[in-house]
Amino acid sequence: MEERLIKVGITHGDINGIGYEVILKTFSDTRMAELCTPIIYGSSKIAAYHRKALELPPINMNIISHAEDAGVNRVNIINCVEDETKVELSKSTPVAGESAFKALEAAVTDMKRGVVDVLLTAPINKHNIQNEDFHFPGHTEYLEKCFGGLDKKALMILMKDDLRVALVTGHIPLSQVASSLNVGDIVNKLRIFNQSLKQDFGIVKPRIAVLSLNPHAGDAGLLGTEEETIIIPAMQEAEKKGVMSFGPYAADGFFGSQMYDKFDGVLAMYHDQGLAPFKTLAMDDGVNYTAGLPIVRTSPAHGTAYDIAGQNVASEESFRQALYAALDIFRNRLRYQEATANPLRKQYFDRGGDNEKLDLTKDDDTDGL
Repeated sequence: MEERLIKVGITHGDINGIGYEVILKTFSDTRMAELCTPIIYGSSKIAAYHRKALELPPINMNIISHAEDAGVNRVNIINCVEDETKVELSKSTPVAGESAFKALEAAVTDMKRGVVDVLLTAPINKHNIQNEDFHFPGHTEYLEKCFGGLDKKALMILMKDDLRVALVTGHIPLSQVASSLNVGDIVNKLRIFNQSLKQDFGIVKPRIAVLSLNPHAGDAGLLGTEEETIIIPAMQEAEKKGVMSFGPYAADGFFGSQMYDKFDGVLAMYHDQGLAPFKTLAMDDGVNYTAGLPIVRTSPAHGTAYDIAGQNVASEESFRQALYAALDIFRNRLRYQEATANPLRKQYFDRGGDNEKLDLTKDDDTDGL
């Protein structure tokens, strides 16, 4: 048994989308608040508005001012926006963007203070949230700015069960993908992916499949040379750093023949190459996980879904799975840290004389974790 429940900071996302619907549906099951201590960063009045509009069963919200005051076995909420904030279902509005950012900013502040353990974000609109403090294409890049650094780069992983798809390039135009690829970035993504599979998912020796950029993996240069000049050299360099990768594989045949079942992770070269097949396989219960950072953050794999907002037809399964994933990854990290905290020194023998002597006083500087 854990000494205390994991505190989950939940941002309400775009208030005109399905964020509150999937949050309320998830926590209408009272058992969910027994698995963790949920803290919603949003608005109790907006939550009540959505509940009534969707005719959902009532949830007893515990309104608190600080995360430290969160009650156990209760759904806690911190009011981050003004009471008169206007909800306009199915519409993208500046007010919705401002409300989404205020909730995210408050949750990030509490993450930095260490009073929240993991972050679960409901979907935002990448356009209306833009402001002087948020000028990023999504959550991933913003959180990298807040928690990353020179040696802490974010990696977006879409996951369902044992299928995990990561991306080399993220939210950039397709026309810029080829020119954006380079050996260093692919090596770095492979290294981050490999480490995440170890510490976040408990896989001792991860096997990573790498997808090609061009059709048919370039057909030996006939359809492109990036495989020969960039991707394969990057895989060879990553191997020197202890990363076990295979490929590059043509994406169509790879997913069409279910080769992903043979690997712990799949590294795609660009957004739609990885996410189109992933969402075909796991749209309803896929999870978006931000790897590579010192914090744990997950989100549902879907967006704001304005087209069905307010209709009580949205499935909460992806959000629920994102919550489960955050809890599992947090626990896996603790186990990994405990297991690797004090590695044994290598044993050295003095073989210079007739009697061999065991010497445990020497450290190997190259073995630091």
